[in-house]
Amino acid sequence: MESKNDKHFFQAIIRKLNIDIEITTPIRISDEDYREMDGLNHQKLKAALGNLKASIQKGEIEKVGVIIDIDNCREEDRIKFVNECIQEVFSNSEFLIKVNEFINLNFEDFNIQLACYFTNLDGQGELETVLKAIKKEESIHADCLESWKNCLVSNGKTIKDKDFDKFWVDIYVRFDTCSNNDKKQAGRKCSMRAFDYVMENKVEIWDLEHPTLDNLNQFLGLFN
Repeated sequence: MESKNDKHFFQAIIRKLNIDIEITTPIRISDEDYREMDGLNHQKLKAALGNLKASIQKGEIEKVGVIIDIDNCREEDRIKFVNECIQEVFSNSEFLIKVNEFINLNFEDFNIQLACYFTNLDGQGELETVLKAIKKEESIHADCLESWKNCLVSNGKTIKDKDFDKFWVDIYVRFDTCSNNDKKQAGRKCSMRAFDYVMENKVEIWDLEHPTLDNLNQFLGLFN
């Protein structure tokens, strides 16, 4: 996955699914088991896959899940991207055909399963796109950003959808869902910089039953 916020979000989903995760199972909830890439490019994904080899050789991993944002790419282009990285690290492996389906990673005497999932809403976007769609509380402050966005357009300015969604989610967390008590420590309890606190203590501000998450739940279920 690409960032710490992605990690905190997926941890919350795993807790919600109540997946029985033991220390020897493929997905474990601890910092060392999430290989963050801090952004995405071929070199970072190849490095993340390469770093898995030592853990695989120690018998610590049986299944691998690759989760990245789809952004503005087509699903087939993202799959091609992941396949290129896999083949450079595990050259005798099968090719991914689609998301939420395992392939075999073959190297030396090991045969490990790998599946991928692309964070998206209707085939586009990233984590913040999904968070905006599954918000559960009233979002007056965040929704008023639409007027601000229209003002930008009327004055010949634009903002990328990606940046707008990030801003929307930040305002939702900071102003729409921050309790009076938490406002005293807003930076630590009501910001995307403190997303770990939000997902552990205020997860109810998101609708984790939202149909948008069905494919993600299916993906995580592969590792149960």
